[in-house]
Amino acid sequence: MNNARQLITKTARWLMLPLALWGTLLTDNTASAEKKKTVLEHADRIEGGETAGPAGASIPYRSAIGNVKFLHGETVLECDRATDWPESERIDLDGRIIIRNRTLETRGNQGVYDTRRESGELSGNVRGRVSADSLTAKAARARFDLNGNELWLFGDAVVWQPGRQLSGDSIRVHLREIDGRKRADEIEVRGRAFLAVRDTLSPSPLSYDQLSARRLLSRLDSRSRLNSVTATGKAQSLYRLYDERNQPSGVNYTSGAKIRMYFAEGKLSRILVTGNPLGKEYPNSMRENRDIDLPGFRLRDKEKPVFE
Repeated sequence: MNNARQLITKTARWLMLPLALWGTLLTDNTASAEKKKTVLEHADRIEGGETAGPAGASIPYRSAIGNVKFLHGETVLECDRATDWPESERIDLDGRIIIRNRTLETRGNQGVYDTRRESGELSGNVRGRVSADSLTAKAARARFDLNGNELWLFGDAVVWQPGRQLSGDSIRVHLREIDGRKRADEIEVRGRAFLAVRDTLSPSPLSYDQLSARRLLSRLDSRSRLNSVTATGKAQSLYRLYDERNQPSGVNYTSGAKIRMYFAEGKLSRILVTGNPLGKEYPNSMRENRDIDLPGFRLRDKEKPVFE
């Protein structure tokens, strides 16, 4: 009975805290080791109570409902409903979720945010973008780590950058600070991995060089252009050929266990194929023939998320 009274008293005191003080001082994982407070800036209403925990124990909770907005350092969290737990760094989020800072913005329908690690997960119509290099993404589920500078996308994941599209079962985007802003410097795709790159020398808007494999690893330069791409596992490539005067001269198809492509200022400069390499060349008359596209090629620009 005494334990029950103590729990009720603790819950009641916690619920009476002002909105601006709803938060816990948490250790930041930066060199300065400054402490951050999670601050509830706005909610239409607050409610609380108890819910069953492990071994039947009752755990107090508090929920902010309606136009919810949290601040955690430079990170802003918005949603329809957020539930906080008194002795945990976890915030459960639900409905029209937006999590953003100066570098990364992710959106979804359900999720959780860990205030100590500055990481979390989202599911349900997940969309994301990296503001510095025009990278946008969509997936069924996402996991992000703001301290580790990584975004993972799962379930029919797609990433768009100007002139190219990456898709696969899962995608990892790594960010690095370049000229004071964080940009994607490495993108890894696993499972039905596909890269489509717009052929800028062709007048046709549907002319794309293509690369597919079980795994793709692309590295980007400081201007978000392709620096290299490595395709591993049943790798196939299809790319347009040009002569020394940049006149169309055909289309090359190549397959092998591994294909490495290298780029100079964003343009393909050389290709290396290892492991049972095979190749053939299509005549120039077939450049726009959709029958020679690699299996799985599909432009998905209509699915690209739009951010206000």
